[in-house]
Amino acid sequence: MKRHIDKIPEAHYERGYVYNLHYHLIWVTKYRNPCFVSEELVNEMKQILNDIASTSEIEIEELEVMPEHVHLLLSFKPKYSITDVVKNLKGHSARIFLSNHPEIRKDSFWGGKLWSPSYYVGSVGNMSKETVRQYILNQYDGKQGDSSRD
Repeated sequence: MKRHIDKIPEAHYERGYVYNLHYHLIWVTKYRNPCFVSEELVNEMKQILNDIASTSEIEIEELEVMPEHVHLLLSFKPKYSITDVVKNLKGHSARIFLSNHPEIRKDSFWGGKLWSPSYYVGSVGNMSKETVRQYILNQYDGKQGDSSRD
């Protein structure tokens, strides 16, 4: 007999675990040089990032490429670290983009680095930190006979 389990909306179900992790990721070009100044260059970088994500178990939910920075809303399995995901996206995209555009490498990124080494990442959820805190604090309802919460 199969148990009925209500599924959590928007959660990803894997064998042995369920996750609902979303991250806002931002990084900038080296020296904040405006690089993506045409629709063609913007679309090329979007395609490169989408291709990398599709082969790396990364789900890009939203993506915007600005002249000197990139915004991503993404999700990936918890077995991957954010550091590894960022290295993968930034490293591969820089190598592909600069090899496609040696003139941009020569004029604006003479050190061969497209991206600044830093980045911003924030976790995004469908519940606030305070909501989760209250949920945890309200788990004990006094019926279990646990006196350790007194």
